Amino acid sequence: MNGMKMLGIALIVAGALGLIYGGFTYTQNTHEAKLGPIELTVKDQKTVNIPLWAGLGAIAAGAFLLIARK
Repeated sequence: MNGMKMLGIALIVAGALGLIYGGFTYTQNTHEAKLGPIELTVKDQKTVNIPLWAGLGAIAAGAFLLIARK
């Protein structure tokens, strides 16, 4: 299996996961304060939404890479 087919499969899988889940969340430490023995940390939870067109585009590009010949 050559690199283009592997990339095509990876794009199809990534696009399908983007359509199924629609996004992902992550936690970011935004503020830290150290006041003597006391430490304060604020953690913000961020959400990244994956647009529908990006998932469909990744699937289409992956299918094109699988079908395309050299």
